[in-house]
Amino acid sequence: MKRKQISSAVVIPYQPRYPQPLIHQALETHRFCVLVTHRQMGKTVCAVNHLLKSALLCPRPAPRYFYIAPFLKQTKLIAWDYVKRFSAPLPGVKLSETELLVQLPNGAKIWLLGADNPDALRGTYADGVVLDEYAQIKPDVFDEIVRPMLLSRGGWVLFTGTPKGQNQFYELYNYALKAAREEAQNWWCGVFPADETGVIDAAELEQIRRRTPEHLFRQEYLCDFTADAEDVLVASSLVSQACARQYGMAEIAHAPKIIGVDPARFGADRSVIFRRQGLQAFAPEVLCKTDQMTLAARTAQSIESFRPDAVFIDAGCGGGVIDRLRQLGFCVTEIHFGSTPLKPAQYANKRAEMWGEMRAWLQGGGALPPLAELKADLCGIRYHFDAAGRLKLESKEELKARSGRSPDLADALALTFALPVHKTVRPGGEFARTEYEVL
Repeated sequence: MKRKQISSAVVIPYQPRYPQPLIHQALETHRFCVLVTHRQMGKTVCAVNHLLKSALLCPRPAPRYFYIAPFLKQTKLIAWDYVKRFSAPLPGVKLSETELLVQLPNGAKIWLLGADNPDALRGTYADGVVLDEYAQIKPDVFDEIVRPMLLSRGGWVLFTGTPKGQNQFYELYNYALKAAREEAQNWWCGVFPADETGVIDAAELEQIRRRTPEHLFRQEYLCDFTADAEDVLVASSLVSQACARQYGMAEIAHAPKIIGVDPARFGADRSVIFRRQGLQAFAPEVLCKTDQMTLAARTAQSIESFRPDAVFIDAGCGGGVIDRLRQLGFCVTEIHFGSTPLKPAQYANKRAEMWGEMRAWLQGGGALPPLAELKADLCGIRYHFDAAGRLKLESKEELKARSGRSPDLADALALTFALPVHKTVRPGGEFARTEYEVL
């Protein structure tokens, strides 16, 4: 039997707005996508239209697609009207209100279901699945039911929602960040807070912020998974404000230039070179699976181009990098994260001090490059106070065990606060090959 062809003249009444075009591009090119958005961003409209397009263009016989929200009533409330609206122009489309089923003229079917009755999905296959408001869906729904549905057809899945604390959606988000680096062809992770998308008018967003409890605003509008946690050192709102700032060169010309280098500890970790001048931090150079001699060479290049007043390198795994750079004649300073801080009454060790000084820098007007992974690194670290009342951070190993990732970008930036640095004047602007002056 020949399958019916869809006329190329059919136009669905959908005009994507930022950031929806970016999301659609990612959905077209990745099999597993994790989408974290603020309220009223338009994720459901985005997901419904991706389902329709995928179903219409699927070349396989009898395509099957599913939109799943936590509860059946919720599914009907938030998605069914969109499905009817955007499928209406298609000739021959059939809708079933009782089954929440869309039958397209090419034979494809889209079901809208609730995760409160997941057994209804057992035994079938899927070419694509949307799991909306994933923070409210039990994780075994995907592991035990949805994942097997994708096997026979190599189907795709979109996990989407707004943070609701550190639950399975948070764990999936952390996993996706890591997987997007290691399996970039399969995994994508996107985070779109309200202060970046522009979907909500700035004045309106400010009114919402004033009338909403801080932790709820951070969670619902800034996409902060740690909003309810009282032991997170750097709040997402602080990071978002820093990402919105940018200083001109004339504004920071008086400040010293500093480079922080965090060599990779394990195979999955990243080596990071971070440059900062005064209140402005620049986009870092991130290197994966790089040996120490290569990292030393890249650091030397960064030194020659940036001409910093100081270079701080984590000595924990950077011994080879430090030795090579000194062999080349560069003055670099090794920093031991567990060493004694300059403020021993306030911080338990050097790493806690660097992070504490970095937080003070953010509070004082620091500007960050708007990178999702940097934001995640900065907002993921927990702290506590030791018996002497000094600030102490959870270790990289503890964070990796809890979240599955290492805060390599944030640690590299924190290294630029290892010691106070005085801006030096060099003849011809050459990088100093003698010790820098410490205030």
